[in-house]
Amino acid sequence: RSGAASKMSILGLKKKQPKTFKVKVITMDAEMEFSCEVLDQEVPKDSPITFHFLAKFFPEKVEEELVQEITQHLFFLQVKKQILDEEIFCSPEASVLLASYAVQAKYGDYEPNFHKPGFLAQDELLPKRVLMQYQMTADMWEEKITAWYAEHRGIARDEAEMDYLKIAQDLDMYGVSYFAITQNKRDTDLLLGVDAQGLHIYSPNSKLNPNKSFPWSGIRNISYSEKEFTIKPLDKKKDVFKFYSSQLRVNKLILQLCIGNHDLFMRRRKVDSIEVQQMKSQAKEEKARKKVERQILAREKQMREEAERAKEEMERRLFQLQDEARLANEALLRSEETADLLAEKAQIAEEEAKLLAHKAAEAEQERQRIEATALKTKEEKRLMEQKMREAEQLAVKLVEQSERRSKEADHLKQDLTEAKDAERRAKQKLLEITKTSYPVQKTITLTKTSPLGSGSMRIDFKDSDMKRLSMEIERERLEYVEKSKHLQDQLKELKSEIESLKLEEQQQQAGVYSLRNEARGYPPEPPYMPHSNVRTTYMPHSKVRTTLHAP
Repeated sequence: RSGAASKMSILGLKKKQPKTFKVKVITMDAEMEFSCEVLDQEVPKDSPITFHFLAKFFPEKVEEELVQEITQHLFFLQVKKQILDEEIFCSPEASVLLASYAVQAKYGDYEPNFHKPGFLAQDELLPKRVLMQYQMTADMWEEKITAWYAEHRGIARDEAEMDYLKIAQDLDMYGVSYFAITQNKRDTDLLLGVDAQGLHIYSPNSKLNPNKSFPWSGIRNISYSEKEFTIKPLDKKKDVFKFYSSQLRVNKLILQLCIGNHDLFMRRRKVDSIEVQQMKSQAKEEKARKKVERQILAREKQMREEAERAKEEMERRLFQLQDEARLANEALLRSEETADLLAEKAQIAEEEAKLLAHKAAEAEQERQRIEATALKTKEEKRLMEQKMREAEQLAVKLVEQSERRSKEADHLKQDLTEAKDAERRAKQKLLEITKTSYPVQKTITLTKTSPLGSGSMRIDFKDSDMKRLSMEIERERLEYVEKSKHLQDQLKELKSEIESLKLEEQQQQAGVYSLRNEARGYPPEPPYMPHSNVRTTYMPHSKVRTTLHAP
């Protein structure tokens, strides 16, 4: 029974569970999903239902009204998005300044070693209208933003966001909600602007400068009837302003914005409630505490940076001292090596000096020897020249003697030829006589032609005379042969002596010139031949021909 009861109770619980639907809430920096119960309201069929969490009413003074840091951060993100989406007009100069504060809030202090060129390439910092207005590259824009960003050193994130909002709240389109309206029945197109200061009427093409404004302090009443709005000024003398809006849903939103901004306007000018005062006091204390913490952190960071710099300086100094010590050791080693090298060089130089002195002494001795040799060579040359002259004279004499002897030999040869002819004729005659039958003693008549002249002589020969004549002729022939042989031997001896004299002269001249060139450091020169060369040629018939050739 108890089990059945529990089962029924569970079924009853299941029936009583309400239906739920999913809700997605999107803030400026996060997305969250919830499950909500379905009551009597109509729920769209889309799942999940998306809600955007945004500020509906903008503060007049952001520094006083944005109490909590999270509220300030979300509002900063919302205003920044509206500026980038060009829902709030911003000049290029102000856009660059606001971008520098946004970079400071995101990245902290600028560090040149960390924030290299191109670190903002993925960030959206400027409105597209500003980027299209100037012909500048992304690097040029980054350089301009970085120049301002470097000036914000030491500003915390919340302070950078607050500085951003202080500049943004002074923009003409800050916090203004625009609606299309018409005036009267002429259907003139106008724009209605609702913000924290009041209501403003604009031309359709201008959202910066309103044609007419109704501050909240000057409005007595705003009435709404279907599509018609009526603005009654506090001053009764001023005319009532009416405008029309055709959309009911938009009209309700306009009325809500008017009521909410008016209430906030009146509340800001009253004393804050105790809750608001407590919140502001807590926020002020929190800011003061965070400021102190930031100061402590900044001081610690500064001390840490100084310590790191001191450490780096000490390390650098240590490395420098180590380098100096290493260089000093290397210099010491080099100096020791240099000293040893200099000592070795000094020893070598001393040895070279001794060697040079020895060579100088040898050179001096050689010079003296060469001078003596030169003097001796000059004397020998003089003697050689004298011998050459004597040899020439002797050669001339020998040539003359040779020519004389040659002539004598020719005469002797001619005489010998004539004698042989006479002998031959005599023998022939003798044979003829012998063959006859005359007595033994006969007279032979020979005719001999004198070599010195013409004419003939008669000679009577006997046998004894013929023998004697033959012996005399043979004797003269042998004497002539001896003389000719002796003359040839003399010529050969003369030729050999002349050749030996020439060879000796050439050797002496070559020795003199080689000694001179060696003393002067020149290469050897060919010997100088002061006189003509003598060439002796042996000719047949014991004639000697001597030819003198110019050098």
